[in-house]
Amino acid sequence: MITTDRRELNDRFIEVFQILEDRGEIIKNDRNGRGLGDFAKRILNNRSYGHIIRAYLNPKDKRCINYEQARRVCSEYGVNTTYLLEGTGTPFGMDLPTANDVDGKETKQNILFTSTEAFAGASVDNDSFIREEAQFFSLPDLFGDGFVAFPINGNSMEPVINDGDVIICRQIAGVHEIKENKIYAVRAKGSLWVKYVQPIKDGKGRIHSLKLISANYLEHDPWTEEVDKNTRLYEVQRRISEL
Repeated sequence: MITTDRRELNDRFIEVFQILEDRGEIIKNDRNGRGLGDFAKRILNNRSYGHIIRAYLNPKDKRCINYEQARRVCSEYGVNTTYLLEGTGTPFGMDLPTANDVDGKETKQNILFTSTEAFAGASVDNDSFIREEAQFFSLPDLFGDGFVAFPINGNSMEPVINDGDVIICRQIAGVHEIKENKIYAVRAKGSLWVKYVQPIKDGKGRIHSLKLISANYLEHDPWTEEVDKNTRLYEVQRRISEL
C-alpha cells in the first residue's frame, strides 16, 4: 500500500517534471539526450524503463517514485532536495531569504526590499542579501515567505505601474503557471523586465518563448524572449506608490 508521504512525493515529482519539460531539459520524444529514455537511464539506471516514468507521471497509476530515485532527480537535474523530499521551499532552490535568515529571530516582516539591479543579477540566488544589510517590511494581507519588492525604473508599464512605484512579487513554479492578463517580473540573462506575458508554444505544446508586452504600448513595442533553464518568473502581487 502506498503511504500518504509517498503519494505527496510523487505529486511533487510530477510538478518538477513539468517544469523540466517547460525549460526544455526533458523532451519526451527527443533522440539527442533529453528524451524519456534518457531520463529513465539517469534516474532508474535503465533506458527501457520509460514506461515506469510514465506511470509515475500518471496521477491515477498506483506506482510512485521512491525516495532514492527522487534523490537522483535532485542530483541529476539540480532540483531543491528539501522541496522534492520534504515539500519545503520551491522546486529549484529559488527561495528568497526570510527575515529570520537575517536576524535569527521570529518576525512578521516577510517582504524583502531590494534594488532592481540586485534582483536582476545572480545575487538573489545565493546568500548575498544575508551578508548585506537586508531590509524587510510587511503588509497585513500578504502571508508566508518568498516575497520580494523593488522599485520600477521607466514608464513602459504606465499607467498600470508608474516610474518610481514599488512592486511586490512572488515566484511561480514555471512558465506553465502563467495566467492571462497578469503582470510578471521576468528575470533572465542578468536582466529584469516587468511586463504582461504571453507564452509561445511549439507544435508539441511546449513553451519555448515568452512575448513580453508593455502597458505603454504606444512607446514600447512587444518582443519575444526565449525561455531557458535560468528563466524565472515572479507574479506581481501589489503595487505601492509610496513606501
